[in-house]
Amino acid sequence: QVQLVESGGGLVQAGGSLRLSCAASGSIFAINTMGWYRQAPGKQRELVASITSGGSTNYADPVKGRFTISRDIVKNTLYLQMNSLKPEDTAVYYCNAKRYSVNYWGQGTQVTVSS
Repeated sequence: QVQLVESGGGLVQAGGSLRLSCAASGSIFAINTMGWYRQAPGKQRELVASITSGGSTNYADPVKGRFTISRDIVKNTLYLQMNSLKPEDTAVYYCNAKRYSVNYWGQGTQVTVSS
């Protein structure tokens, strides 16, 4: 089992920045990919960004150039630096870990961007 705990969400004005954190614990060995997803009201959950165990990153088109995913292997923590936030970035953001084809999810953290 893998436990994921997100933090760092909140309310910010358009153009502002936030950094999300996801602390991983439990059976974290063999996690091959970690990522951030988001779900806005009435919409499906969508991938925001991901990073593999080798360090390769992938970003959804709407966040390219504004968001940066990174990880601290020593602290077992995943980050999402979000800059130039827009109202359409408002959503619950979830941390995800894939281990042996099993998906693990955090409880989510709310990000609200006001115009």
